[in-house]
Amino acid sequence: MKTSWLSTLSCRFSSRWICAILFASCLPAFAAAPPGFTPLFNGKDLSGWRGGDTFDHRKLMAMPEAERAQQIEKWTQSMREHWRAIDGELVNDGHGAYATTEKDYGDFELLVDYRTVPKADSGIYLRGVPQVQIWDYTEAAKFSIGANKGSGGLWNNSEGAPGKDPLVLADKPFGEWNSFRILMVGSRVSIWLNGKLVVDHARMENYYDRKTPIPTKGPIQLQTHGGEIRWRNIYLREIGSPEANEILRRHDRQGYETVFNGKDFTGWAGPLDNYEIIDGAVRCKREKGGTIYTQAEYADFSVRLEFQLPSGGNNGLAIRYPGAGDTAYDGMCELQVLDDHYEKATGDKIDPRQAHGSAYGMVAAHRGYHRPVGEWNFQEVTVKGSKIKVELNGTLILDCDLAAVNQFMGDSPHPGKNRVSGHFGFAGHNDPVLFRNIEIRRY
Repeated sequence: MKTSWLSTLSCRFSSRWICAILFASCLPAFAAAPPGFTPLFNGKDLSGWRGGDTFDHRKLMAMPEAERAQQIEKWTQSMREHWRAIDGELVNDGHGAYATTEKDYGDFELLVDYRTVPKADSGIYLRGVPQVQIWDYTEAAKFSIGANKGSGGLWNNSEGAPGKDPLVLADKPFGEWNSFRILMVGSRVSIWLNGKLVVDHARMENYYDRKTPIPTKGPIQLQTHGGEIRWRNIYLREIGSPEANEILRRHDRQGYETVFNGKDFTGWAGPLDNYEIIDGAVRCKREKGGTIYTQAEYADFSVRLEFQLPSGGNNGLAIRYPGAGDTAYDGMCELQVLDDHYEKATGDKIDPRQAHGSAYGMVAAHRGYHRPVGEWNFQEVTVKGSKIKVELNGTLILDCDLAAVNQFMGDSPHPGKNRVSGHFGFAGHNDPVLFRNIEIRRY
C-alpha cells in the first residue's frame, strides 16, 4: 500500500498548518498566504510575471542574452495585452502569451484557484514543461482525448503513462472555483484537485525531448487556450533538500528493510577497517577504499539511500558483487557516485560513462541533477534482470539494459555484467563520501 501524502505531511507538520494549506484556496480572492508560502500574484498588477509560450526552457536559457531578452519582451508584450488584474483575480481573455513567472523554481508546493468557462482548455506548466491539464469535462467532442476524465492529469505524458489521466473526476461545475495543490520534487508530481488526489507521485515527462529528464529549475506558466480563465490565491512554497528527501523516502515504503543500523557494521563484510561511522552514516576513510558489501545477496531488488559528496568526491554502488574482485568488471556493474563537477574540481576529464549514476564504463547517465556539495542527495536504484534504473533526487537519470551493451569504455569487457545475483555494497575510492538511511526491497 502506498503511503498517503496527507498522512506523510501529518507526520511532519501540525494539523493547523495542514489545514491552512488544504483550505487556503477556499478563501476569497487574495487571502493572506498560508504559513511558509509566498504569493506569486499580488492581486493588483502583473508584477513578477512575464510572457511565455510552449517553448523549451533549456533552449531559451541557452540563447545569447540579447536574443533571449528580445524573445521574452515579445511574449511579455502579448501577455500584457490579454491579462489583467481585477479585484484580486488574474484574468485572461483566452488569448495571448502565457503568464510566466519571472523567477525559476526547483522543488516546490503550489496552491492555486481557477475558474473557467465551458469549452475552455488551459493548463499549468511546471518548470516550463506542459502540463497540468484544465478543460471542460462535459465537452463530448474531446472525450476521445480524455476530457471526460476531468482536469488535473499530466496530459502530455505518454499514452498509458502514470499521471496522464487523473485518478478521479474532481472538477466542480462551471461558475465555481476549483483549487489545485501541486507538489513537485525532481520530476515526481502529486496533484490534488478540490481536495482529491488526482496524480500520485507520477514522473512528469519532458514534452520537448522524452529521452531527456525535465530541467531542475524553470518557471510556472498559466496557459491560455481559447476561453476566459480566472486565477486567484496563487501561492508557492519552495522545498529544501531535507524535506524533498523525506518526501521521496516515505513514498511506497512497503517491503523495504534497513541494511545498515547506523551504529556498527553488523551484516556487512569486506575491508571494513577502511570505513568509519559518523553520525549514523558510513564513510570511506580519506586515502582508503575497497568494496564493503552486505553479507546477504540479492537478485532483483531496489535500494534507497542518501549520500553526501565532498568536492570532487568519488565512490560507487556495487551491484550484484561476487564478494571479490573489481565490482565494475566482476560484479554486474558499479553505479558511479561522483561529484557532478568532478572535472572542474580535479582537472581530470572523464568519459560520459563515468559520470554519476552511470553503469561504469558501459552506459552514461544524465548529468546535472545533484544537489550542491555538502547537501544530502536521495537515490533509488532498481535492478530487475539485466535492467537497471537510477533515480536521483526524484529524477530518472539512468534506464538501461546491460544485456544490450556491446561497447565498453577503453574496449575493456565487463565479464560480470550478466550476473543474476550478488551482494550490494560501496566501492570506495579514497574520498570521504557518506551514505545513510540504506534500505533494500527484494522482488
